[in-house]
Amino acid sequence: MVHIGEYAAEVEVGLIDGDAGWPPYLSVRNADKLDGVREGLENGDLERASQFARVSWLTPIEA
Repeated sequence: MVHIGEYAAEVEVGLIDGDAGWPPYLSVRNADKLDGVREGLENGDLERASQFARVSWLTPIEA
């Protein structure tokens, strides 16, 4: 999930397991996808963010 302002985007990514370092990892392609969604939401470009994710508009509620 990527949350920016009043929007949240559900981004599907795959994780890569490994023995070295700090697994699991994201592939470069998946990291680029997350960056594209984040940049789209930050710039108000919902069309761009929607190319890579399911975007939702968050409505605050009074508790």
